[in-house]
This record gives sequence, C-alpha cells and structure tokens, in this order.
Amino acid sequence: MADELKRRLVHASGSGLVVLYLLAQSLELGLSWPLFRILLVVLATGAVGLEILRLHFGLEWWLYDKLTREYEQDQFAGYGWYMVSMALVVVVFGPHIALPAMLMLSLGDPISGALSADSLQRVKDGRTLAGMFVLCVVLATPFLRDYPLAVVAAALGATVADGVTVRRGDFVLDDNLTIPIYAGVAAWIAIQIGPI
Repeated sequence: MADELKRRLVHASGSGLVVLYLLAQSLELGLSWPLFRILLVVLATGAVGLEILRLHFGLEWWLYDKLTREYEQDQFAGYGWYMVSMALVVVVFGPHIALPAMLMLSLGDPISGALSADSLQRVKDGRTLAGMFVLCVVLATPFLRDYPLAVVAAALGATVADGVTVRRGDFVLDDNLTIPIYAGVAAWIAIQIGPI
C-alpha cells in the first residue's frame, strides 16, 4: 500500500510541468511553447533511454522496485508511457488542449486509481468513471471554457482511456499512454465542430 501511495504521488508530481509552464508565462520568464515542447521531448527521450537500459542492459535502481509494478518488470514501464504521451500531446496540440490533457493524466489517473478497487478490470465501476469524468471536466474548464463541447469531449476521452482496459493476450494498453492522447484528440475534434 505504501508503494502504491508513492506511485500515485510521483504520478501527481507530473502536474508540476503544467505549473512550470503557467508560472513561466505569468512571470514572463521566457519559457515559450516551442521551448516547452523541446523540454518535454527531452524528458520523454530520457525516459525511453532509461527503459532501454533497464530492459536490455540490466540497469537496476532501487527506485524501479518502488515505483514500477510487478507486471512491468519485463515490459516498458508506465512512467515511460507517461512521459511519451505528455510529449506527444505537447508536440501535436497547443497549450489550451495539451495542458488539460496532461493534468488529466497526472491528477485524474491517480485519483481514479484510488477510487477503483481493481485497476485491471475490463471496465471500471460507475462511481470511478463518474469521479474521473467530473474531475476531468474541472481540469479542462479553465483551459477550454470557450468550448464547452471540448471540455466534455476531453473529459469523456480521458474517462474512456482510464476506465476501459484494452487487452490483447498478455499485452495491456497502458492508460498512461492513452489518457492524454484520447483527451487531446477528442478536444481537438470538438473544437473543429465549434463552440457549442
């Protein structure tokens, strides 16, 4: 249980990247969106590099024992998918879509996990789905307030990504990869439809 709490706290710490960008904007510190994109790509590349070293060259740190789950021992770990998905949404979308998508992963996913009794069930229970959806609406609203349909679409995308487990044999599609991507794509589509 203690390791699970540590994983959730580390997961939530990713919201610090969003705070960093917003703080830099408000204080005019020169962290432009293109520079933020570069930062996220560098961080994601570092995470992928660490995973290659861990999986193929036997790199073992005590941190891996604490922050990875047992089923991740022989496959690409969730933190790697986490950084890759954050970098993808930052590269593909502007801040009004990417930042809430990042928050849906960094804050929504660990809170949803705390609400859910079994994170690997095929479809999470209604209470967990509703909790994730409402939280994601709250997270998206400040960024997408001019596009209420996009708020709902992004929240729905993140909720589906978090709440429905996609499995093929032993492979489970990690929601650390899908939450920001589903949320970002859904918000983008809704914005193309218009401010409904």
